[in-house]
Amino acid sequence: MKALAPILTLALPRLPLLLGGMLVSVLALVAGIALMGLAGGTVAAGTTGGVIALLWMRGIGAGRVVLRYLERLVTHAATFRVLTDIRVWFFRRLAVSGAGGLGFRRAGDMLGRLAADIEALDGLYLRVAVPLAGAFVLAVILAFAIGHYHTILAVVLVPLFGIAAFVLPWLAARDGRAAGVEAAAAAGRLRTAIVDATLARMDIAAVGGEGRAIAQVQAQEVGLLDAQRRIARRGAFWSAAAFLCGQAALVVILVSALWVPLTALIAAFLAVAAFESIAGLPRAGVQAGQAAAAAARVVEAASVPAAVADPPVPAPAPETASLRFEGVRFGWQAERAPILDGFSLDIPRGARVGLLGPSGAGKSTVAALALKLARPEQGRILLGGADIAGLAAADVRARIAYLAQATHLFDDTIRANLLLAAPDAGEDALWHALEVARLVNTVRALPDGLDTWIGEGGARLSGGQGRRLALARTLLAPARIWILDEPAAGLDLATEREFHAALATAAEERTLLLIAHRLTGAERLDRVWRLSGGHAVPAAA
Repeated sequence: MKALAPILTLALPRLPLLLGGMLVSVLALVAGIALMGLAGGTVAAGTTGGVIALLWMRGIGAGRVVLRYLERLVTHAATFRVLTDIRVWFFRRLAVSGAGGLGFRRAGDMLGRLAADIEALDGLYLRVAVPLAGAFVLAVILAFAIGHYHTILAVVLVPLFGIAAFVLPWLAARDGRAAGVEAAAAAGRLRTAIVDATLARMDIAAVGGEGRAIAQVQAQEVGLLDAQRRIARRGAFWSAAAFLCGQAALVVILVSALWVPLTALIAAFLAVAAFESIAGLPRAGVQAGQAAAAAARVVEAASVPAAVADPPVPAPAPETASLRFEGVRFGWQAERAPILDGFSLDIPRGARVGLLGPSGAGKSTVAALALKLARPEQGRILLGGADIAGLAAADVRARIAYLAQATHLFDDTIRANLLLAAPDAGEDALWHALEVARLVNTVRALPDGLDTWIGEGGARLSGGQGRRLALARTLLAPARIWILDEPAAGLDLATEREFHAALATAAEERTLLLIAHRLTGAERLDRVWRLSGGHAVPAAA
């Protein structure tokens, strides 16, 4: 329950729908038990009252069919809505904690937690909560219905039913918890291996490593299958125990038939229906253990705090588009030398400043600090004269547009990719951004124009076109400060010069920090600095 508590809290807004589905399910179950009880009573009574009983059976049978349909409709609708809420919650938490990247978390494992682990939680409601509610009602019905005819028989049968419906599923859940943790971890390893092999398929093919990659995936698959077999064996064991409880109940009923044959006949019909209704609960208990393990993994991933927490009472965001670093010291790992040490850089409003340096010098770290994705150990960073430590991260990022060297293009239309930066932008604004980014003629020549599908990662565009589309998206952002991190990475020299020409036009009236490792396009900048030894020094020095 400790692992499930945060997940159950997320389901509270859907409580009316969840309870409605549970109620319909219980009514359908009661209709089924009533049908079996009437059948038993009709057989016991012979022809006496048979016509009336048959009419009741026909009406209850038709009602049960309708209730079963409504049960599926309502319970599945409730489940899907809860799962949607959990996924949205998880992604929002992941977006906050992983705004600067997943860090040391593996993409395949995060994918598994977002998809498979959350999907495993649907069993909590459909296979555990709903059947348990029905089991409570059935226990009451058995106690009153059979106790009405024979108290001793009810005293024996109800505890057997309680063991099968409540005790065994609880034991199965405790037993399945460890196996669920193991299976979830094995599934995460398999997804990580598959994602790694898929993303690196070209490199694997280039070095002839297909066999080794396949063997690694197969090894992880074997581990997952072994874990799933252990879970299946546990489920089979506890299901067999519940089956034996049902058989013991029938033996008791057969023995009682020697003294109270008519009561035993009615009890047999009721017991068969009752035990059949809860036959899946022990296996569901094992699944509940798995769900608890999945919930723990989801909550663990979603509970990672943001790298830089917002202040309790954020200061008002400034309107001046200037950025200043004062004596900043920072390192990603405490045991290593700092990347920046006494770093100072002043970028006045409307200035175009270049920051050059080799790979690993700390250029991207400067961008991460400015976007409040990391906290400086010493010094401060001023946005419009205000220390960003006192500002909300959302306010900082609303005023700074960041174009990374590996900006992602979504498997969607050109329009959808552009609207990511400005959801309310009109058609004219989209075309203007493309025109400034020198991509307008290319898009107009496409048969579907802005509604052209660009493929995963912008695969249907050339490298230069993809970078210019990313620039157009950045241009649509309302931010007045731009930080462009190696924006022309991977482009040939001619395309890079064309890109910088488009950038010079696009950056008019904006404050610009251009991070690069060489001087191509630097002639369009007001000032160029070089990052060396954790300091910013004039490039001419």
